[in-house]
Amino acid sequence: MRQVVTAMDVPASGDLRVSPEAIVTAVAREIAAARGVRILEVPKDQVSLLAPPEKTVAIGADHGGFRLKEALKPVLTELGLEVRDVGVYEEKPADYPDLALKVGELVASGAVARGIVIDGAGIGSCMAANKIPGIRAALCYDKASARNSREHNDSNVLTLGARLLTETQAEEVLRTWIATRFAGGRHQARVDKIMAIERQFSKKALP
Repeated sequence: MRQVVTAMDVPASGDLRVSPEAIVTAVAREIAAARGVRILEVPKDQVSLLAPPEKTVAIGADHGGFRLKEALKPVLTELGLEVRDVGVYEEKPADYPDLALKVGELVASGAVARGIVIDGAGIGSCMAANKIPGIRAALCYDKASARNSREHNDSNVLTLGARLLTETQAEEVLRTWIATRFAGGRHQARVDKIMAIERQFSKKALP
């Protein structure tokens, strides 16, 4: 099967390696050009579109979170993580549920291990992301809430309020959230119950 490269496969920076027979969509080429990403044709055994999921973070923001998203991307890179930026790419009006969906789908599919969504307050993005099966989104506003959401709740999506946090505060929250591991133990049983509730109501929603 030929490799198909879409807009979602274009990294935030660097090179995009594709096999010689790969199909690269027009939108993917446009986004790559806008980001300064080179599309390189290499032998199949050298193709590596993305870092492993555990080393990859999806990030998205509406217009209210755009500037903070751009400020936090270098922090993620500094932490050794590959960044998958799903938009927005300019400060024009956008609906936060759309960005939360894009990030959440990548996390739920296993393409990335963690996701970050930023809007004005972070509340709406958290609500939207948590509608996606498998997502445990947490709105964090300081280092303590970030640590707790990871240690106790195994959150896999972080939401931030760009109008409620300074850039420095948001960076502290982000660094804490990335660095903190799930504690497991007694907390695992509680996370299992959260997921059981999700499964229960997902079944009820089926026709």
